Amino acid sequence: MRKPIEEKTDKIRQRLSDLLNEGPMLPGSIKKQWNVCGMPGCRCKDPNDPRKHGPYFQLSFTLAGKSTSMFVKEEEFALMMVMTERYRRFKALSLLLVHRLPPAQ
Repeated sequence: MRKPIEEKTDKIRQRLSDLLNEGPMLPGSIKKQWNVCGMPGCRCKDPNDPRKHGPYFQLSFTLAGKSTSMFVKEEEFALMMVMTERYRRFKALSLLLVHRLPPAQ
């Protein structure tokens, strides 16, 4: 008879496997932002009705201990959101699996 911990570990491994088959993953988060430029007379500097430039989409992530960011095209935004959410689920499941494993002997 299998132990309950082994059954739970098998379920987590299966969920991880299913997630890996869903498609690519991307670490980080994507934020929508608006900017103000430095050009005098620009619409973003209008004293009565300032309108910022944007929206711009920026992906921020840490890889190998180094933080970085990059702009994402608006037409790629939805796909990147799916990929970052997939990575968050992967990371959460991986942590569950690690905490379920018995300590090294």
